[in-house]
Amino acid sequence: MAIVVKLDDLLHDRRMTLTELADRIGMALANLSILKTGKARAIRFSTLEAICEALACQPGDILRFEPEQTEREGPAAARKRNPGR
Repeated sequence: MAIVVKLDDLLHDRRMTLTELADRIGMALANLSILKTGKARAIRFSTLEAICEALACQPGDILRFEPEQTEREGPAAARKRNPGR
């Protein structure tokens, strides 16, 4: 997956549970869990806005782009392209 969801890290930093976030933004816990685990296929801007407001963060704090490796390209080539990861 090229888009990585970092919601778990933010919740940990804010000392907030997923249940508490779900209550604050009025979203079903199950749907928020799908987002947190990276299984969501899309996110509404209104949902992203509500999460950012509740966590006092920016969208880039929640989502990160990581290029996918090609079949020919192994992990060593990916490390050269993205050192420090």
